[in-house]
Amino acid sequence: MKANRGGGEHGHHEALKFSSFFFMPERPRDYLVLFTRFSVLTCLIVSVSLVLRATFLSPSARDYSTTYGLRLTAVPQKAIAFPPTGSVGPINISHILFSIAGAAETWIDRSQYISLWWRNSTRGFVWLDEPVKIPENHSDVRFSIPTRVSDPGWTRFKFSSSRAAVRIARIIWDSYRLNLPNIRWFVMGDDDTVFFTENLVKVLSKYDHEQMWYIGGNSESVEQDVMHAYDMAFGGGGFAISRPLAARLAGAMDDCLQRYFYFYGSDQRIAACVSEIGVPFTEERGFHQLDIRGDPYGFLAAHPLAPLVSLHHLVYLDPMFPNKNPIESLQTLMKPYNLDPNRILQQINCHDRKRQWSISISWGYSIQIYTYFLTATELTTPLQTFKTWRSSSDGPFVFNTRPLKPDPCERPVTYFMDGAEDVRGSGTKTWYSIADKNYGHCEKSEHIQLTKVKRILVTSMKTDPEYWNKAPRRQCCEVMEGGGRKRMEKEMLIRIRKCRSLEKI
Repeated sequence: MKANRGGGEHGHHEALKFSSFFFMPERPRDYLVLFTRFSVLTCLIVSVSLVLRATFLSPSARDYSTTYGLRLTAVPQKAIAFPPTGSVGPINISHILFSIAGAAETWIDRSQYISLWWRNSTRGFVWLDEPVKIPENHSDVRFSIPTRVSDPGWTRFKFSSSRAAVRIARIIWDSYRLNLPNIRWFVMGDDDTVFFTENLVKVLSKYDHEQMWYIGGNSESVEQDVMHAYDMAFGGGGFAISRPLAARLAGAMDDCLQRYFYFYGSDQRIAACVSEIGVPFTEERGFHQLDIRGDPYGFLAAHPLAPLVSLHHLVYLDPMFPNKNPIESLQTLMKPYNLDPNRILQQINCHDRKRQWSISISWGYSIQIYTYFLTATELTTPLQTFKTWRSSSDGPFVFNTRPLKPDPCERPVTYFMDGAEDVRGSGTKTWYSIADKNYGHCEKSEHIQLTKVKRILVTSMKTDPEYWNKAPRRQCCEVMEGGGRKRMEKEMLIRIRKCRSLEKI
């Protein structure tokens, strides 16, 4: 009974307290007091509701604008900010985290490209849209390349044309949040991008990894650059982002995906986000998107004076080497590359003054010989053996080209590398065999004499490791005498060397 009475008295006391807050007005001023108390209570309830809504409401349930205008929202920059690496000393391959965009549907086939350059020392992942089933009892090295499935959060973002581009753009967020140790650079690429990693390390060594850098290459076709952007690293050719910039991008990425949902590509979204951070695009000429159609020969045989970093879109182009498929062509190119990475595809030009021949060597790939003199400017201008990417037109490109002359006698005789070997650890020997590029038949005697040369042997010292840290200059070459006249008719020996102080090509 006491307990019941005590409870009743307590309840009566609480009721009195509540009623004292909401008393019945007896005088006019009491109405004002009651109204004020109701207003305070209403504001309190509304404030609590707004806080709870902002905290727990799913981003997918928010009403995002459907216009193309900017929506400036807060960027959670500190959400996944990790401390600097504190890494010191020269850069090596272990300081790079490769973040490769793949898809479960094409991974088994595209893995052939990645296996050409992925090594045990390579760090990174191929990011897929869903798990992929690996064949049982496999022994293929390409199935040991690590893969991960992208965080499913990407599915909540809007898009206008390419849903996959949203996931691929967000791979930088996937990669950075892993917080792997001693990572200085995040390198993005596609599953059919072939990286030449020693040269990539050489290029990145020029830059301070503790600063914010965004490094890559443009498209070769002007129409692509105009449609997307010139100040943008095209994703297929690959690009590098320093760790400090990756930290900012990872925090800002989701907001950027909201704002730029109308962009077509993942690389466009990333470039727009980098622009908001205030970091400019730094172009390196060795990243190759290869936005061209047809035969890439003319471009590869006149590579710019820069280390070869990447090749893309090879699956859509004619094979680099005659009578080989794209994978076999790349395997052939990798042989001289492994001997002297700095020199691969570097162009060296010279003249055989006795026979009045012009010679252009793309080391490790091809040799062109003309039966007349060409200037150095002409030799370094790519033959247009290709079309633009989108419209399959004759141009324009972001570099000059020269047309294939209609007269077969004015076209070069072409040779392709078919072997490479090391010479006592300090030099290399590569040899090239004549190959028909369907350039037509010439009946002139000098042209017939040239086609008798079936094999060209090229010797060189290995490139100085500091070669790309100095002011760039092409090396020179000369045709070597010896071996007898008959041998000289069938085989040519060329030596690559440093140009003399006053030597001109």
